[in-house]
Amino acid sequence: MRPALRPGLVPLWRDRDTIQIGVDPRRAAALTGVGAAAAVIELLDGSRDRPQVIAAATELGVPVELTERMLTLLAADGMLIDFPAATVRALPCELRQLLLPELAAASLARMDSDGGGQVLARRAAATVHIAGDGPLPAAIAQVLTSSGVSVRRAPLAAVRPPGERAELPAAALVVLTGLHPPEQVVQLLRDRIPHLAVSADEAIGIVGPLVRPGGTACLRCLDLARTDRDPAWPLILAQLGRRRPDPPARDAVLTMAVTAQAAAQVLHFVERPQLPGPAENATLELVQPGWQWRRRSWPPHPACICRASSAA
Repeated sequence: MRPALRPGLVPLWRDRDTIQIGVDPRRAAALTGVGAAAAVIELLDGSRDRPQVIAAATELGVPVELTERMLTLLAADGMLIDFPAATVRALPCELRQLLLPELAAASLARMDSDGGGQVLARRAAATVHIAGDGPLPAAIAQVLTSSGVSVRRAPLAAVRPPGERAELPAAALVVLTGLHPPEQVVQLLRDRIPHLAVSADEAIGIVGPLVRPGGTACLRCLDLARTDRDPAWPLILAQLGRRRPDPPARDAVLTMAVTAQAAAQVLHFVERPQLPGPAENATLELVQPGWQWRRRSWPPHPACICRASSAA
């Protein structure tokens, strides 16, 4: 183990004998009775293993028992991690400074023992394919790339060329921005490729559903549910492929808000693939001018070919 203070938190003195790690009370922890052991804090940068920390502290005049007590208390409060040296070394030099804040944020969000190393490794192993036009695909791609995720951008048809099997790895996710031909979306279901729908039009942002083929509501489930409420919906939907507003009612703030929410759902899927996310069997919707995200449930439709309703 290479003990290090949890990244993203700064040590601060509350008084001469009490040190606080972090600022916000939702993250911070305070240790009292620190006194002469304060020097140990400066040694917890991940460059030493535990015996080396104890040896260095001894050279600074800190008794072994006191150093051990400090390490134990810090670990008990979740302030100590096993520095992910291998993960940091594996980061490309040009991306290291960009991804270190991602590592720190992942460490604090998950409070894991490896300082976010496993989270970053899952991101690096995943591939996300983004299909669509306009500003949303580029914006989502930029955020995901900055988060350490491998991104491909191409038309949806390129995900599975006619007559060929999809070659995306098992951890892959397809992000669909805007409208896409129904037959291509159906092919994603047949190939059992998870996909996330994202749109921003008419001053409304929608993220979801995130579709796990055969397990959660698909895009056709939503269209069937809308048809149950509005029999004219299929006719409206058919015209959308030919008629689109020009210019779209999608300002810069809405674009960025939808981008951030879409990227968050992708990262949830990549980091915790077995845990259902907020956009499964649902859409996350942001309507201007309220700027309040709301979750709208869409259960699998019993008449849909995806058969998700029988799995629910």
